[in-house]
Amino acid sequence: MSKFHGIAPAFYACYDKNGEINPDMVRKFTKHLIKKGVHGLYVGGSSGECIYQSVEERKIVLENVMEEARGKLYVIAHVACNNTKDSMELAKHAESLGVDAIASIPPIYFKLPEHAIAKYWNDISSAAPTTPFIIYNIPQLAGVSLTMSLFNEMLKNPMVQGVKNSSMPVQDIQMFKMYGGSEFTVFNGPDEQFVSGRLIGADGGIGGTYAVMSELFIKADLFVNNGENEKARDIQTDIDRIIYKMCSAKGNLYAVMKEIIKRREGLDLGSVRLPLAPLYPEDESVVVEAIELIDNAISKWV
Repeated sequence: MSKFHGIAPAFYACYDKNGEINPDMVRKFTKHLIKKGVHGLYVGGSSGECIYQSVEERKIVLENVMEEARGKLYVIAHVACNNTKDSMELAKHAESLGVDAIASIPPIYFKLPEHAIAKYWNDISSAAPTTPFIIYNIPQLAGVSLTMSLFNEMLKNPMVQGVKNSSMPVQDIQMFKMYGGSEFTVFNGPDEQFVSGRLIGADGGIGGTYAVMSELFIKADLFVNNGENEKARDIQTDIDRIIYKMCSAKGNLYAVMKEIIKRREGLDLGSVRLPLAPLYPEDESVVVEAIELIDNAISKWV
């Protein structure tokens, strides 16, 4: 699991003008992120609008990512659906493509007991028996927290080798790292606390805003690795200022970021899929100001 480090952008959904998956743009976006110098990709998660896509659509996305990314950087495929059968199908498909790991949130909506969540995760893992499994802990959206009792139960499965931790208490990262052991991988999830997450023990980060300003997160990661903590703190402040600006829009954050990528990088990833809110005319100033903040920060730090 030592390969899982550094900056792994959460891959954005790529749609054509009719709102369908755009395989060509998936490949172009993959090549774009590789060129930026990121260390890995996290495909099919929240940023990929996974809960609004069919099993077949998610397969198409991963297949096209792997066409470009295989052997160039690590790829983690998020395979969770809100039922075990579809999740296992995606896990088996991901392993057949040679991904480096699979990941899963817990089932959402129904509040399941921990033993049912453990079975769900273990069943998914069994469908990809040679592929490391990463638990995705995001209680603010999933409605379920990765408790220590559930964590310890999952550690009985030798393929459970990491956690993507998106809970807000940064000490959760320290706790999972401590009890998972030195070979266990923990990713920081909340982009706003990337530096603090790394300093407390995260091996790397997986984040939804990385793709829109990869240079800044790569530099922040380098500062942490070099022990330049004051610089790391200051670049995190600039990153957070950008995030807060993008989040101030009426439209969905991913709609804002796709528009920024379109204007800054010339890649048209399409809009977001309903019911996510698309970009609104009044978001124009947010996009313009966010681009200016990104450009200024990159000029300052890179």
